[in-house]
Amino acid sequence: MTKYVSSTPPTLSERKQTQVATAVIRKRIRSAYLSGTRDKLSEKIYKVLKRDIIRGVHAPGQALTEKALARKYKSSRTPVREAALRLQEERLLRIVPNRGYFVSQITLQELNDVYEYRAAVECAAAELAARKAIDAALLQELTDWAEISYRTDSLESYMEFIESDTLFHVGIARLSRNQMLVRAVTEARSLMERIMYAAIDINYYGEVPTQEHRDIIKAIREHDPEAAQKRMYDHIVQSKRKVLRLTTPSSTRR
Repeated sequence: MTKYVSSTPPTLSERKQTQVATAVIRKRIRSAYLSGTRDKLSEKIYKVLKRDIIRGVHAPGQALTEKALARKYKSSRTPVREAALRLQEERLLRIVPNRGYFVSQITLQELNDVYEYRAAVECAAAELAARKAIDAALLQELTDWAEISYRTDSLESYMEFIESDTLFHVGIARLSRNQMLVRAVTEARSLMERIMYAAIDINYYGEVPTQEHRDIIKAIREHDPEAAQKRMYDHIVQSKRKVLRLTTPSSTRR
């Protein structure tokens, strides 16, 4: 018969050491869990608050408080604060110490800044896309997005158009296979979407740039970097002219 020998019982000191080690491990696990939960909630708050600023739920210049935002989006103040810091970096919010948050105004200077920024990053993206583009599936998606239009009597169709327009421009950046350009174009599109939603309030929808988009895609398909860059530049300049006309008293709004 095999004889089993029991191990020596742990001493009091060893038991205390084990308890302390277990408590430390549990604390770390809980801390990691809470941190992950907070990060997820912060990301959620960031996305919905950003969406609401872009769509005009929170009007330009409106004052916001952490307490009110936490109540509206059903969270604590910490995720709201973290989201606000990100949105300030994206020029959608302005944080004023001891006063709260303010939704950024859409000024004439900002309009010029957005279009200059777009011309710099999107023309570079179009040029690189024409040099590198080999993703046939993505090119077809861009072609489909370029054909999406809207009805002026349907807000839903206009929102779908804005989404497809963003997918088109970010898609070209994706074709460049340059992640820095993808991030830059995505940031620029957030500002452009805000401008497009703001135009709804004055019953201006603009013209659907279907042909301009087709010309850009054609240059990319033909691997013509110069043409792709020029057509993207012309497209952005045309858009800028249309939007800036709205800022003058004599604007003709359609």
